[in-house]
Amino acid sequence: MKSPYIINFQHTGSAEFGYLDIAEVGKTIPFEVKRMFWTHSVPNGIVRGNHAHKATEQILIAIEGRIIVTTEMPDGQIDTFELTSSTQGIYLPPHVWHRMEYHDNAVQIVFCSGLFEEADYLREYTDYKEYYK
Repeated sequence: MKSPYIINFQHTGSAEFGYLDIAEVGKTIPFEVKRMFWTHSVPNGIVRGNHAHKATEQILIAIEGRIIVTTEMPDGQIDTFELTSSTQGIYLPPHVWHRMEYHDNAVQIVFCSGLFEEADYLREYTDYKEYYK
């Protein structure tokens, strides 16, 4: 079973003209992207997520601000990642319980391997633990 990991994106540009960060399917994105969404205007310190996916892979990127991502694998391994730059993202394979805490006017974009399907979600922590027992 894969574990979450940090992905570094190609970054080019300058302070006087601006920057371009690049994510490419088959290079930095290890799956075909079928859905993208973004979160913004989240009050400081709010926690979102608190779920896992049975099949969907995701990449989370903090375009602005800071997002603290805590992940838990079915075997109980817990990791914490801090996203503070659009040049990095975190890859979340299926089966990973995750929560995101937003700070500093964070704006997040998420690339997903699948379309939205409610049946793919494990939204209750007790259901997650039971599912992967």
